Amino acid sequence: MKLPLSGRALTAGAVAVATLSAGGSVAGAAPAAVSAPSAAAAPDIPVANFKAHLAQLQSIARANGGNRAHGRPGYQASLNYVKAELDAAGFTTTVQRFSASGRTGYNLIADWPGGDANQVVMTGSHLDSVSSGPGINDNGSGSAAVLETALAVARSGHQPAKHLRFAWWGAEELGLVGSRYYVNSLGSSGRAKISGYLNFDMIGSPNPGYFVYDDDPTIEKTFKDYFAGLGVPTEIETEGDGRSDHAPFKNAGVPVGGLFSGADYRKTSAQAAKWGGTVGQPFDRCYHSSCDTTANINDTALDRNSDAIAYAMWELSQ
Repeated sequence: MKLPLSGRALTAGAVAVATLSAGGSVAGAAPAAVSAPSAAAAPDIPVANFKAHLAQLQSIARANGGNRAHGRPGYQASLNYVKAELDAAGFTTTVQRFSASGRTGYNLIADWPGGDANQVVMTGSHLDSVSSGPGINDNGSGSAAVLETALAVARSGHQPAKHLRFAWWGAEELGLVGSRYYVNSLGSSGRAKISGYLNFDMIGSPNPGYFVYDDDPTIEKTFKDYFAGLGVPTEIETEGDGRSDHAPFKNAGVPVGGLFSGADYRKTSAQAAKWGGTVGQPFDRCYHSSCDTTANINDTALDRNSDAIAYAMWELSQ
């Protein structure tokens, strides 16, 4: 998740569309701690699958100066890893190139064959970290969850009525540059085909809350119904309003929604009574810091939120 826009210098220029390739393999599986409701026939995805992707992103950061930031080798390696997983699973992938702050950035778009191309259900997350750390919660957590949801679609052979599209955005930390470029590139006709965009930015915070975007009523209800089925109370998400990649879609009139587990706001006593955790401490004490590693993830929050993503994708794409 990006910082507030004040104090940031942003540049973005359109360049072209490119295609990258690299090796990779689908992560292994293990039993999950939390089961999703079965109403939408979505799979219960093992949390070990998500954590395997996070371990890969951590290794990539470690091998590339400790970060996966825009325009740095760690970002390109992260994109190559995700793309290879998707290509092997049968997705049609496109790498979209843009420029920001004097460096080349990339978005990765993956389409699952089939479904009504005039009704696209899309989910996305930003893949870049800040330059000061590996960005495993922010936003390896969302990126891994979107990736594993896409792979679950492929493993199940899911063929919904609507078309499924998945995205990983570049240069979010510089001001939503990649997602804004993508939305602008669609034109009005392309934007009209997206029936909903779901955004996931920080879903494994170590002192977690369970926050649901309140932008589109249908998407909001879908997530609330899921958590109600688990007996987990939710709150409306306010900390990240306008600070993540749903904003360009929302500003263009696309229905949006998403989940969030908290950044540098501090947990109140009322929130701790609902969710557990530590009163008076940030939801993520390592937000935008070098300690945002694989040790900075709450497995229960990651599992619940990740299964909620799969549930929503199955439900909303019928």
